[in-house]
Amino acid sequence: MPRILIATVTGLLGFALYVGAVLALADVLYPMHWAAQGVFFVAAGILWVFPAKALLYWAARYKPIRPSRK
Repeated sequence: MPRILIATVTGLLGFALYVGAVLALADVLYPMHWAAQGVFFVAAGILWVFPAKALLYWAARYKPIRPSRK
């Protein structure tokens, strides 16, 4: 299976699970002060970038074609 297809499926599934976890935790934090909620949502909005970046770098890797030496 090509890396891009694996990365796409993994990324979409992982992002959906991440959003579900963030929303479940947001329900717990709902009674807190609005500033605490703001810090949580800013952090949650930024933290997904790091695993996504690693996944994209992994998917973009390729083996360079080396000319054969004769």
